[in-house]
Amino acid sequence: MARIVATAIVECVMRNQTVPAGLPVESAATDRPDVPFLALAPFLLLTFAIAWGILALYIFLPDQMAGLFGQLTGQHPLFFLAVWSPAIAAFIVVLYHTGFSGLVRFLSRFLRWRCSPWWYAFVIFGIPVVFLAGAAMRGSLLTDPFPFATLPLMLVGLGLAMIKAPMEEFGWRGVALPLLQRKLAPIWAGLVLGCIWGFWHLPAFMLSGTQQSQWAVVPFFVGCIALSVIVTPLFNASHGSILLTAFFHFAVMNPVLPAAEPYDTYILVVVAVLIVWLNRATMFTREHAITKAVPSPTR
Repeated sequence: MARIVATAIVECVMRNQTVPAGLPVESAATDRPDVPFLALAPFLLLTFAIAWGILALYIFLPDQMAGLFGQLTGQHPLFFLAVWSPAIAAFIVVLYHTGFSGLVRFLSRFLRWRCSPWWYAFVIFGIPVVFLAGAAMRGSLLTDPFPFATLPLMLVGLGLAMIKAPMEEFGWRGVALPLLQRKLAPIWAGLVLGCIWGFWHLPAFMLSGTQQSQWAVVPFFVGCIALSVIVTPLFNASHGSILLTAFFHFAVMNPVLPAAEPYDTYILVVVAVLIVWLNRATMFTREHAITKAVPSPTR
């Protein structure tokens, strides 16, 4: 609150205005109750600067970075930091525009879980079917070894998967999607965000220690767009839940599922088209789109 009052005072001085006596904290706090649309630019700038900055150092200064921090792998702390850049950028942007109370309200969206049971069924059962079918088309469903040798290793792998990629959702669906839906219908917002999301991953394809280095760029990029479109109606149907979009992200990155690239992308594109058709009443209008990054304070 102190930061908000200070900001209001500075703005008054910059405008050569008299600071109102006894400026009420509550009124100052509600001057900017949500993140403005223009905050999308600094959010993206911070997201790309953190992730691309870390990966660029390993690309252009590999020996120096390896000497200082060790070889970069998918489990390296710096790689986690790069993956978490959308969340870090989201926290910074929300805190700057709405203060600590706004950040708390923003984080409360992680507690939203109410949604149609059909969406839960799709995430729990439908996503694994996509990858199992993709692996079958690839011819590796029954030939590839199980990725974990023991149960403890599997539990560790699942735990790391839960706290790595799903954290991105605090940024992509936590901030970026609500802001985009202020200007675009959900279908277009999902497509635009999918392109940004796919583009953000590109440096990881240039580093041998990352998971992306084993995949083809184009199918992965198309897959990001398809996934972004699929998760958009889930996001809106769950009233902007970060929890359910993170759960969706985890289901997609579940390390127990077999490798299915690039056939999983082909199936996901078909699924995305089907999801759009089933949700056509809400995908092409902003009437029911979630556009608030920070929920209004409850009175």
